[in-house]
Amino acid sequence: MSIWNPPRLLDQAVLSLLRDEALAISALEYLPIELFPPLFMEAFYGSCRETLKAMVQAWPFVRLPLGGLMEMPHLGTLQAMLDGLDVLLSQKDQPRRCKLQVLDLRNTGQDFWRMWSGSSVQVSSSSLEEPVAKKRPRTHQTLGPLEVFIELHINGRTMDGFLAYLMRWVEERKASIHLCCKKLKIESMPRDNIMKILSMVQLDCVEEVRVHCTWRLSSLAVFAPLLGQMSNMQRLLLSHTDISTLEDQEEQHVVQITSQFLRLHYLQDLFLESAFFLEGCLDQMLRCLTNPLDTLGITHCLLTNSDLIHLSQCPNISQLKGLDLSGVTLTYSSPKLLPGLLEKVAATLQELYLDQCGIMDSQLEAILPALSHCFQLNFFSIRGNFLSMAIMDKMLRHTSALPSLCQELYPVPQESFSSLGILQMGRLAQCRAELLEILKDLGRPRTIWISSSPCPHCGEDTFNHPEPITYGSNTSA
Repeated sequence: MSIWNPPRLLDQAVLSLLRDEALAISALEYLPIELFPPLFMEAFYGSCRETLKAMVQAWPFVRLPLGGLMEMPHLGTLQAMLDGLDVLLSQKDQPRRCKLQVLDLRNTGQDFWRMWSGSSVQVSSSSLEEPVAKKRPRTHQTLGPLEVFIELHINGRTMDGFLAYLMRWVEERKASIHLCCKKLKIESMPRDNIMKILSMVQLDCVEEVRVHCTWRLSSLAVFAPLLGQMSNMQRLLLSHTDISTLEDQEEQHVVQITSQFLRLHYLQDLFLESAFFLEGCLDQMLRCLTNPLDTLGITHCLLTNSDLIHLSQCPNISQLKGLDLSGVTLTYSSPKLLPGLLEKVAATLQELYLDQCGIMDSQLEAILPALSHCFQLNFFSIRGNFLSMAIMDKMLRHTSALPSLCQELYPVPQESFSSLGILQMGRLAQCRAELLEILKDLGRPRTIWISSSPCPHCGEDTFNHPEPITYGSNTSA
């Protein structure tokens, strides 16, 4: 079945019902299922709160994707919905027509509304039936816990009105509401406030977490067990920027934090930014990983030779597809450590970031043999390092046989700078011309990107203005 334009009769029926809210509410018991979504949409956009409240109690689908209708969180609409749910939850048995099990406040479900409103989307008849729950026996069924899905972004010292109202409502109904969150982002809020909010969330629902905090290590250690309760977490980014003086019992705090990884059996992607507490004890965290990672980022922190040795020996990094060590100073590390690490992951590595690592010619030359065996590599960035034209020539030749490599970001060659470290645009133009000649000599279409820091256009210490050097018909970059 295809729906290209909403039937005029359906539109007229919806508008007619909403002219009289009392009539619309009384008709819900007998209203055809096909009319529920378009009626709900008209009631939502027309702010017919009593109709919305009543429709929640008779919703004939398992899921109500309310977030797909809200460009911005709307407190009034939320209050009407929750009032309707209160009536529903107060009943011992679920009403005959109501199949509602999930209220989804995330920005999803647009396809559901398009499908049932009759917009110009082709859908099959089976798709029309999917949102409806399987037929149940005629006897009333006990109402189980209602799942409420949200995308939780905790920032600021206080919650916005929408989130604060929802949290108060959930807290008063813990026994009958499961608050679920697949993606969780935490930043710039006192630890105790965050812990109170998370106490109302079903933590085993969380799959992706981003934590940006400036807490003392002792505070992070108190918070860490909550991460351990997120047993289905697949992706974790932890940015900890507190570099205050050492605390008493620091080793105990590190153990408290790293031991939580023992409970994360589904973790695939791990990013640790500015995690200075890992210096000299990275092995503690690595030992607690329970399964192979797909992506590992350890950035903008200090690692010792011992840390790098343990990293290269860790069995759970042998299948990495992505490795990011940007901002980890490798200037004084043993020249054998980074090559050993790349050899460990060469068979699977697809993305490699070594930006601002203090890498110089001798260190880059040491990794070229291992780099040339990363046949799955498609992205390589080594910006912000001080490299000569001679070593960049060698690097381009060593990587020219990598069949998947399509995005390459390099620093401005050191010959482009004056003795005072000032970028000379004329010298840069000459280096670019020489790099293009190297690409021509290698003989295959290829694009590389050259990025200076600081940027000569805006003066910022960023990589926002990389410029391409292209040979041949390569358009993938």
